[in-house]
Amino acid sequence: MAEKEGGVVAKGHEEGLKMATSLLEEFALPLGLLPLADVIEVGFVRSTGYMWIVQKKKVEHNFMIASKLVGYDTNITGYVSKRLIKKLKGVKAKELMLWPPVNEIIVDDPPSGKIHFKSLAGITKTFPVQAFAAGQ
Repeated sequence: MAEKEGGVVAKGHEEGLKMATSLLEEFALPLGLLPLADVIEVGFVRSTGYMWIVQKKKVEHNFMIASKLVGYDTNITGYVSKRLIKKLKGVKAKELMLWPPVNEIIVDDPPSGKIHFKSLAGITKTFPVQAFAAGQ
């Protein structure tokens, strides 16, 4: 894939998780945003911001503070920049009985303590950033 050209790749769960966490940290995104399990590979292309995550199986995580069930596919991709993930693929948040794909994640700048999840369906949900802190 051309998108992955020039990318740095971390293989295996430990290294992949470390890399995913350091990217969240670097771009001022909540550290609990990607509750990954059995990571195969995490990659990042600094020149474009393209990031990809491959894990062995889908993961569902319930963010208690936000009362939100989120599904993470085996392949997750997106473009990461300061306080923003755009063109996100592979992440869905349960909304009533529907699972609309989350397309963009934005943390307010200047920081207001809010994080916004936008779907292609035009739905935007806002939560406290701490709802997605590590360990939630």
